[in-house]
Amino acid sequence: MGRSLLVRWASNVVALFVAAWLLSGVDYGDQWWTLLIAAAVFTVVNWSVKPILAVLSIPFIVVTFGLFYFLINVLMLYVTDWVVPDFEIKTFWWGVLGAIIVSLVNALMHRVLPPDDRWRSR
Repeated sequence: MGRSLLVRWASNVVALFVAAWLLSGVDYGDQWWTLLIAAAVFTVVNWSVKPILAVLSIPFIVVTFGLFYFLINVLMLYVTDWVVPDFEIKTFWWGVLGAIIVSLVNALMHRVLPPDDRWRSR
């Protein structure tokens, strides 16, 4: 589990960096430590809060054909924005674009850095 969280954190560092680099509405300031802390908060929020929200909102996810689950991803970015002072998402639409980029980069990163023991040869 420790390696899995470390891989998620590393993926989130890269994903949040790419989102901030591509979008003017997502910003972590000039300090790298802000990005590292934001990625840690985002990892913990996705690990702990997101599953609870997903289970509680199953009816909405079903009715909207999964769109509501994407809105939960946007909400997780906003929770990170709320907790980390220098991490900022300017508007809802920047949050939507940021969530898309973070999701795409994380999907690519998890192919490169698998979170389980698949990387070891037996």
